[in-house]
Amino acid sequence: MVKRMLALSLLVAVLAGLSPAQAADSSWSAVKGRGELVVGFAAHYPPFESKNEKTGAFEGFDVDLALAVAKQLGVTVKFVDAEWQGLLGGLGKGDFDVLVTCMSKSETRGQNVNFTDVYYRLADVMVVRKDEARIKAKADLQGKVVGVQLGSGSEQLVDSMTGFQEVKRYNYNPEAFLDLKHRRIDALVVGYAYAVNQIKADPSYKVVGAPLAEAEIVMVLRKGADELTVRLDQALAAARKSGAYQAAVDRWLKVD
Repeated sequence: MVKRMLALSLLVAVLAGLSPAQAADSSWSAVKGRGELVVGFAAHYPPFESKNEKTGAFEGFDVDLALAVAKQLGVTVKFVDAEWQGLLGGLGKGDFDVLVTCMSKSETRGQNVNFTDVYYRLADVMVVRKDEARIKAKADLQGKVVGVQLGSGSEQLVDSMTGFQEVKRYNYNPEAFLDLKHRRIDALVVGYAYAVNQIKADPSYKVVGAPLAEAEIVMVLRKGADELTVRLDQALAAARKSGAYQAAVDRWLKVD
């Protein structure tokens, strides 16, 4: 009976001009049916996402954005905190409907995924100690020890450059900032918004030179989740129009 119903569904799809893959795409209907969008992220990257030490609640730009988008979709949000390096694997296994985690197109490393429209453009910058006088521009990184977070777009950028004495790779950026403070590295490459957030908390660092690159930040979905991708793009556009998007930018990403 089940096979007969499946065959009938595929026949209807063909007559409607849809491919079997399109007909089988339940990405949006599954979210709509449960009334909940499952969002995966790594809550160690303020001001995009982190866990409030006092309340234990998730907070940040990606949190506000996901809530605003879900509101437009008419569903609630379930946030799932996971290790950064395991996010794409978890997405492929179906642990999440979408990743909203300051992930750039390049950070998917050619994985078979869907992207939404770009929701933020993030510059990668050089951060040094406030008393550092040797490093003022990209060329000054030659012969220096540079830190970067594993699996990040910043790591890909650093790997495309040459001439360093050493590249030290960290699971998370706070470890890199700590090593920078204690002079175990000379500089680190990181997203501008994160750098500003750290400097506000600890003014012993500074950003130097021009931005090294600009990353296109997107929501990431499983390949073939076309219906949900379209719905998220529509919801993102609506959130921009309503002012909810700009409110999130002003709250979390505005640089004084």
